Amino acid sequence: MLNLKLINIVEQCNAKLVVPEGTIDSEWYELRPEGVVLDSREVKEGFVFAAYKGERSDGHDYITDVIEKGASAVICQQLPEKVCCPCLVVEDTLQAVKTLAAYYRSIMNVKIVGIVGSVGKTSTKEYVASVLARRYKVLKGQGNHNNLLGLSLEILRLTQADEMAVLEMGISDFGEMDRLADLVRPHSIVFTNIGECHLEFLGDRDGVLKAKTECLKYLDPTGFVVINAKDDKLCTIEGINGKKPYRVGTVDSDVYADGIHVNGVYGTDFVLHIGLGLDKDIKAHTMLPGAHMVLNAMEAAAVGALYGLNEKEIADGIEAARSLPGRSNLINTGRYIIVDDCYNANGASMKAAIDLLKTANGRKVAILGDMYELGERSKDIHEQTGRYAVSEGIEVLLCVGKNCEDMYRAAMSELMCEMQQISYFKTNEELLERLPSIIEDGDTILVKASHGMNFAQIVDHLKTPDR
Repeated sequence: MLNLKLINIVEQCNAKLVVPEGTIDSEWYELRPEGVVLDSREVKEGFVFAAYKGERSDGHDYITDVIEKGASAVICQQLPEKVCCPCLVVEDTLQAVKTLAAYYRSIMNVKIVGIVGSVGKTSTKEYVASVLARRYKVLKGQGNHNNLLGLSLEILRLTQADEMAVLEMGISDFGEMDRLADLVRPHSIVFTNIGECHLEFLGDRDGVLKAKTECLKYLDPTGFVVINAKDDKLCTIEGINGKKPYRVGTVDSDVYADGIHVNGVYGTDFVLHIGLGLDKDIKAHTMLPGAHMVLNAMEAAAVGALYGLNEKEIADGIEAARSLPGRSNLINTGRYIIVDDCYNANGASMKAAIDLLKTANGRKVAILGDMYELGERSKDIHEQTGRYAVSEGIEVLLCVGKNCEDMYRAAMSELMCEMQQISYFKTNEELLERLPSIIEDGDTILVKASHGMNFAQIVDHLKTPDR
């Protein structure tokens, strides 16, 4: 339940309260809503529905439906024909939600871990939340709620029972992180890496670093920062609030790992070496596939140790972490294995996904699509990806989309043997038409592209292998 009364929401949203006929405003003031949602499908009894007009639909059209589902109140820009529950009329629904979230964050005594970086934010969030949950009541950010509006909704999910929250903070331009961190007010920050992403707006990796580190000025004075010591840009971060960041990944770091044994796509065994007051070696296992996941697990181990967890809690939390749809998610259809990594892509994450695929048994198939927002580097990064896939021995490379024509041509120039098959398709539909004649039983199939390519369509197609 939200730690707010309806009157608090009215005041913070600067709303005009309109109540059902036959009642008066004050009768509703003490109402305590369960939560706030924008999607009518997520409304449960006691929730506030915030109606806004989007690109595809208008939430105001669903007000009657959400009231029937038990919505306790509605935030809206225009009243429904019949007012059947309290309606908070505002000028801008989305701005009202953001303003409400900022107020709510200011009154909630909860420590928030912000996950920042170009690649691996979601996996790191899963590890950190899983580790912290061994001891604390933790709210974990959902889905793609990593922009200002999404994080506002996450903060409004907090309850008095929550002790900690782990939230991704994603940006694409300068100034965005400043606004996110001002809302989130992180107690600690985990930086995964600084990669070549959103270069259309940020220019180069130095620009990415500058934009990502805007959050540091909002760090809680009692908090801390964890960085990937293998990243040359992150290593330039020195003092924060008079304290050095904690480092992971190299043998001279606060946390590092060795004895790494990759079990194909079925996870990795490794030994954690943790200082930070523990000074013990921990045998660990991660179910998330790919050797690159070990670094994410190391960052979670550092966070866990800094928040007082012991060795067993850290190891158990790492092993309990699971992947999400679209993020290195393994799907066994009975005929072949799909590596569903279709949520997003850039040069670094493409390379990591190819590295994962090459550890698989059987024939290795990569279905790769366009990467967006790479600016002037787009052609070069697509070409590098094509060459890398071929040089690493991927047997079948299927390139899809306008930008991937560059990937295809570079891959063809790198062709190592006649056994490798490389094909180009302009659209998803062209690929899907040919796919049945390409895929074989026993294949491991990587599916990866930027979100706008809608590669979830390809994953859904593959999940029904008998088509």
